[in-house]
Amino acid sequence: MFRKPPRQPALLAGKSTAWTLHRLVGSIAVPHWSASSLKQYRAYLGPALLVSVGYMDPGNWGTDLQAGAMYQYGLLWVVALASAMAIVLQMLAAQLGIVTGKNLAEACHAWYPSWCRLPLWILCEIAIAACDLAEVLGSAVAINLLFGVPLFWAVIMTAADVFLLLLLQHHGMRTIERVVLVLVLTIAGSFFIELFVLPGTRPDFSQIGTALVHPNLATAGMASVAVGIIGATVMPHNLYLHSSLVQSRETHDEVASKKVALRCNAVDTIVSLSLAFLVNAAILILAAMVFHGRNELVLDGHRYVLNDDTDWIRVAYLTFAPAVGSAVASVIFAVALLASGQSSTITGTIAGQVVMEGFMNWRVAPWKRRIITRLMAIVPAVLVIGFKGAGSINDLLVLSQVVLAMQLPFAMFPLLHFVSAKRFTSGWATPKVLLILGWITAIVITVFDVVGLPGSLEDAIQIIAS
Repeated sequence: MFRKPPRQPALLAGKSTAWTLHRLVGSIAVPHWSASSLKQYRAYLGPALLVSVGYMDPGNWGTDLQAGAMYQYGLLWVVALASAMAIVLQMLAAQLGIVTGKNLAEACHAWYPSWCRLPLWILCEIAIAACDLAEVLGSAVAINLLFGVPLFWAVIMTAADVFLLLLLQHHGMRTIERVVLVLVLTIAGSFFIELFVLPGTRPDFSQIGTALVHPNLATAGMASVAVGIIGATVMPHNLYLHSSLVQSRETHDEVASKKVALRCNAVDTIVSLSLAFLVNAAILILAAMVFHGRNELVLDGHRYVLNDDTDWIRVAYLTFAPAVGSAVASVIFAVALLASGQSSTITGTIAGQVVMEGFMNWRVAPWKRRIITRLMAIVPAVLVIGFKGAGSINDLLVLSQVVLAMQLPFAMFPLLHFVSAKRFTSGWATPKVLLILGWITAIVITVFDVVGLPGSLEDAIQIIAS
């Protein structure tokens, strides 16, 4: 049976002791709950921004590019739906962290028996490694495209970003948030330039609006790509991460103080994940305008076939400049890709620490955790690229998204279990509307996963066997 929640007052103190970065917990002062709303929002904004980078990582790029190229704007509504579901789940994760003082991993450790806790931890570690694989590949491809470094060595070079995170951790959570903000704005600004400044890619907003309000999966193959979009958008490790990051703000026991924290974090989540939606929508729209309706592209004597097996990220870089009519289009695309990979790898590493020490209460130095996580991603990437060549990038991205999609229900349902029962939240009630939306979201995502599971497993087996 499930354990009853412990009675220690520490549950409401917000002072987690299992996080190696425990010095960051409660390290950011917040105004008194009676202060002006503007001061409150300025203090609380940040955690969801870090979470949002997981929703615009290189894994999303591949599915968004494929969706736009193959179905024009037909799957834009799926991107919007996935983003809305992500907002609901992240708000619930923030609620758990604020009202209990525990992140999702710590809650599983405290309230689930070991026979249940251990498999959940292992599954989450596998998902984090799969996500880190996507970040490695995205950063490596960007380095390869920008500087001409062979892809094999570009993958090796990505190991150096361990020093970036260690430097940032030394300067505190606010510094990490500011750096990620710069990277996120770089991504958003790059696609704004691609769509609204450069010639040849001015979107048709009437078609976009029609696609958003008239959802359909009528065309063959749309359902499987839709599953891929949802699997790439809603990241399981982000639920663990967000429930921990909200604890970086100083907490108070007053009910009014917690209400302010919940309200401000809700705004933070909606704004940050809406920005992530705009980035993903921009990628899909750009691909729709450049690639849709074409079976192949011939540039400089090279023929690029556009189908399910296309390496969309590489083809997009090589073809954006001539297709858009500007030499800087491809460079801007690659810079945004590099920013995406680096910002995601920062938050992915923090999520790894949260998960390992929350589930198992293991204290591991940040640099050791970073090396372990990065090796788990680099080793398979190096082996596959070494044997199969640079053309295997898309296969690896597909494989990473399959793993993430399969693990997601094992993060969603424990989260919903904890926030649904007052015995876990010390009597603090989660808003009914949010709970209902949360359960609907979890069920819809699980159904999508089950429907797409046979095809996803078939793709994974083909990638491994080939």
